[in-house]
Amino acid sequence: MARIFVTGATGVIGRALVTRLTERGDELVALARSDEAARELTGRGIEVCRGEVDDEQVLAAGMRGCALAFNVAGVNTLCVEDPGPMWRANVDGAVAAVRAAASAGVPRLVHTSSAATIGEPPGVVGDESTVHRGWYLSTYEQTKTEGERSALRVAAEVGQDLVLVNPSSVQGPGRAGGTGRFLLAFLDGRLRVFVKTWVSMVDIRDAVEGHLLAAERGQAGERYLLSGIRLSITDALVLAADVAGVKRSPHLLPRPLAVAAGTTVEQAFRLAHRKPPVCREMVRTLLHGHRYDGSRAERELGLHYTPARETVRRTVEWARAEGLLRNI
Repeated sequence: MARIFVTGATGVIGRALVTRLTERGDELVALARSDEAARELTGRGIEVCRGEVDDEQVLAAGMRGCALAFNVAGVNTLCVEDPGPMWRANVDGAVAAVRAAASAGVPRLVHTSSAATIGEPPGVVGDESTVHRGWYLSTYEQTKTEGERSALRVAAEVGQDLVLVNPSSVQGPGRAGGTGRFLLAFLDGRLRVFVKTWVSMVDIRDAVEGHLLAAERGQAGERYLLSGIRLSITDALVLAADVAGVKRSPHLLPRPLAVAAGTTVEQAFRLAHRKPPVCREMVRTLLHGHRYDGSRAERELGLHYTPARETVRRTVEWARAEGLLRNI
C-alpha cells in the first residue's frame, strides 16, 4: 500500500484511476477544485486537498509524504471562446505539478498529456518519435503540447523524475464524449453525416493500466502513447452498428462543404453570443483525423490493449443502460 496524490480525480481518466488505486489498497489524496468534487471524493474515502491546479503551494502540501503522484487534471474541449482556463490547467498546471512534486520530495510524477501532442503531419501514423508538424489543429492541442514541453523542461531543471502518458481518445463505459459521442449519435439515428477521416482510441481500462505501468516501469523523461484502436471512420461506424445490432448507413460529406458549414455555424452562434456546436477547429481536427501507433507501451511497459469490438460492446451496453440510446 502506498500514499498517492492525484489531480483530476473526478474526470474521466482520474475517476477510473482512483477506483483502481482504491481497489488495490492505496491511500489516496486528491485535489478538489469545487465543493461538489470534494463531496464526491470524501464520499469515496479519499483525503481531499482543496485548491487550484496551478497553485504550486497547495499541490506541494497535498503531495508531502506521497510515494507517487499523478497529474491527470486538464481541460479537453473545442470551440472555447475564452482559452484562459485551458492554458491555466494544461500549461500552468503541468508546471506547478512538477515544481510541487520536487518541493514535496515525491519520487515520481506521472503526467497525463495527450496523443494530440504527437502532432503527426497529414497522412502519417504518429508515434513517440514523430516530429511535430509545427502547427496546431486546436487550442487544446497547443496547450497540451506546451504543457508537455514545459513540464519536461522544468523537470530537468529541478531534478524531478517525470514520466508522461499520452492517451488517444479514451472510450468505454462512463465516456460519452470524444469519438464515442459521434458513434452513439450515429447508432441512435441522430447523426447521419460524417467526413472521411481516421479515429484512434484507447479503452478506459487500458488508459488506467497504462498510467499504472508507466509509474512502475516507465523511463524518466519519456512519454508513452496509449492507443490500441485505429480505424477509418467508416469502419468504426460499421463496427458500432454491427455490435449494436442496428442497420445504419453513414453519409460522407465532401471536405469543402464541411469546412464551409463549420465556418458558417460558428460565426452564426458567435454573433448570437452562444457556444457553437461546431467550429472551424473542430472541423479542422476531424478532417485531419488521427492515426497513432501505441505499440511502445506494449513493448516497454507490458500493456495489453483491449480489442476494438470489446471496447465498443462495453460502451454500447453502458450507453443503453444509461438511457443514452433511446432509438435502438
